[in-house]
Amino acid sequence: MKYHAVLRAGRGASVCPRGAIGLARSALERAVTGGLLISALLAGSMAAVQAQSDYPNRPVRLIVPYSAGGVADVGMRLLAEGLSANLKQQFVVENRPGAGGIIAAKAGASAAPDGYTLSMTGNNYSIAAALFNALPYDILRDFESVSTVSFFDLLLLTREGSPLKSMQDVIAYAKANPGKLNIGTMVPGSTQNLAAELFRSSQKLDVAIVPFKTSPDMATAVMRGDVDVAFEFYAASQGLLRDKKLMPLASTGTKRTAYLPDVPTAMETGVNDFEVSSWNSISVPVGTPRSVIDTLNKAINAVVVKPNVQTMAHKLGMELRGSAPDAVDRRLKADIDKWSDLIDTVGIAKRN
Repeated sequence: MKYHAVLRAGRGASVCPRGAIGLARSALERAVTGGLLISALLAGSMAAVQAQSDYPNRPVRLIVPYSAGGVADVGMRLLAEGLSANLKQQFVVENRPGAGGIIAAKAGASAAPDGYTLSMTGNNYSIAAALFNALPYDILRDFESVSTVSFFDLLLLTREGSPLKSMQDVIAYAKANPGKLNIGTMVPGSTQNLAAELFRSSQKLDVAIVPFKTSPDMATAVMRGDVDVAFEFYAASQGLLRDKKLMPLASTGTKRTAYLPDVPTAMETGVNDFEVSSWNSISVPVGTPRSVIDTLNKAINAVVVKPNVQTMAHKLGMELRGSAPDAVDRRLKADIDKWSDLIDTVGIAKRN
């Protein structure tokens, strides 16, 4: 007779058959395995906490949906340089131009949510959400906002010697001469084009909006008198403004720009509720730890207020302003609604 164990109780003894031993062994193994699993999970959690606490501990890439050298790209490089100094780790700009920002957005949305891939988002994505019937990403669902960074107000420009000396002159002339005023813009769906459409719609003007493929073509048309006025960014026209070949009548932000402090805003001239700004922000893939977002937000807000960074930004025609993450979300949602309503109202064809 084979016995596997003897269990002693008081003075007597009893045998523990094979089945009972098997059950006991299984229970013990489950307990040990469970303990090991809990230990592994705790170790993993502690490692994750440690990884977040010393973030960033390796280089961070910043995806920009434009080619290198443009004003938006240069602005992001200013930010990357400042973040590198602030967080003692390398922030590298990665240009992913093409397909209206879709290539960059897909790359950013599909990255690991660990804080080591940032995306430049902003007004271009709010316009895309309003203009396209379908996109392979959702700017509100697939990303988490970190902070605003840069703002680019438009200017209403005319040629040197034009009889139009203010935005109110433009409105008065358009109303007195239906169908005669021409407004130059960039291609349909651009910020410049939507600004002109908003101006025409909000002021109930009978004017022609003339789109151009390039900024130099549009500037030439204004200087020749082929179009009376145009909406354009400062960066694209600063040389002609400096040489006084183009004259600014108004800016389209909520306050005067630091780089053209003598130019009134459209709202200052009496055009109520007319505000159009192209703006850029930083976002990360959804699921990125809140501690990482907070670290980035604090660093960005510290970088953008540095005097040397502000001075360089003004030379490029942009204002740098940080924000809380939820302020970016509110701005994105508001702009998507604004541009969607305008596109539907004026009948701009949506894209597939």
